[in-house]
Amino acid sequence: MAMSRRTWLIGGTAAGLVAAGLARPGDRGGAHDAYFAGLAKALAPLPAQPTLVIDRARLKANLAAIRQQARHPLRVVVKSLPSLGLIDAALADWRSDRAMVFNAPQLALVATERPAVKMLLGKPLPASAAAWVLDNVPAERRAPERIEWLVDSAERLAEYRALARAKNLPLRINLEIDVGLHRGGVEDEAALAPLLELIRGEPLLRFAGLMGYDAHLAAIPDLPGARSGAQAEAARRYAALLALARQRLGPPAGPWTLNAAGSPTFHLHDASSSANELSVGSAAVKPADFDKPSLAALQPAAFIATPVLKDLGDFRLPRGVEWIAGAARAWDVNQRRAFAMHGGHWLADPASPPGVQPSGLYGPSSNQQVLVASPSTALKPGDWLFLRPRQSEAVLLQFGDLVVVDEGRIVDRWPVFPASA
Repeated sequence: MAMSRRTWLIGGTAAGLVAAGLARPGDRGGAHDAYFAGLAKALAPLPAQPTLVIDRARLKANLAAIRQQARHPLRVVVKSLPSLGLIDAALADWRSDRAMVFNAPQLALVATERPAVKMLLGKPLPASAAAWVLDNVPAERRAPERIEWLVDSAERLAEYRALARAKNLPLRINLEIDVGLHRGGVEDEAALAPLLELIRGEPLLRFAGLMGYDAHLAAIPDLPGARSGAQAEAARRYAALLALARQRLGPPAGPWTLNAAGSPTFHLHDASSSANELSVGSAAVKPADFDKPSLAALQPAAFIATPVLKDLGDFRLPRGVEWIAGAARAWDVNQRRAFAMHGGHWLADPASPPGVQPSGLYGPSSNQQVLVASPSTALKPGDWLFLRPRQSEAVLLQFGDLVVVDEGRIVDRWPVFPASA
């Protein structure tokens, strides 16, 4: 019996070692593929510093694919494409004159620099922010019909009524409706009715339409009935609130703005949708958070390029915990070498060369982040690393002018908007 038990223990230990060996990470290192090698060659004339690169050919292809898939006119989401160069490219390809803006500084900038563009707020601004915009846009470019102010409650609508009266200026009001996301807005007919009555009773307030953001539909698990049920409820709720607006306000003098969707859900709106326009932004450059089946035809068109600052040799941790790095090197070939890159701690993940990754043991740094790799990753100081942003909003504002690359060379530089939240 004792011999049998010993045999069992030895056999079990051996099996455990074999299983551990099979689970051990393989070598993921390598060199840039042809695409990233081409980007690195195109960037050679630049000073070696963190740079946000836009692939113009991919951008154009994405814009065309979005236009072909959309069943309604498109509105450009400014916060996701915070550069007049990007916005102009989208407006031109989508044959659109509509933008969605999300804060006062960007609203004032677009209103001033692009006087032909019609703007809808993507979130309700405090009335004081709206007043700031009206005070800081040249009078000839703040025509009331160009801006639709988003309102989500009776209290905010009363503030906008006071603003309109104080400035003796008509304001177009678009009402935010909650179609299932539950992040604010009017949820039902009982809540919408008093807002419609307030607008109807104030000559300086003009009803412009409804905005129902439905990004939650792309995040719902594809369980039987879950996603389809949420989509049906969103459509039902939008149609019901629109019907009430038509009943209380009568036929509009001009078409209302009935906005919906976003990059993850614009494909869901067909001819049966209550919406008559769709908002899209991030999909044009496809950051990593938008790797969704519905956007499979699109390609990433924005990358962070940053140089290797230092080859640190063997991956090591600070004195006192060196042994942990030693264990990591012994276990994982992809943690045997270390590099410091210029900058770091962005909302982005390494894209090339393969196998390079932030060190979870060393921790992030915005100054010179430590990356680990296998010995088969051929990098030296001055070489370009490429990271793919997880999102475009905010990230694109962190690197100065966007460097536009096409056909293997730098073809333009697009200034980004001043930093704002």
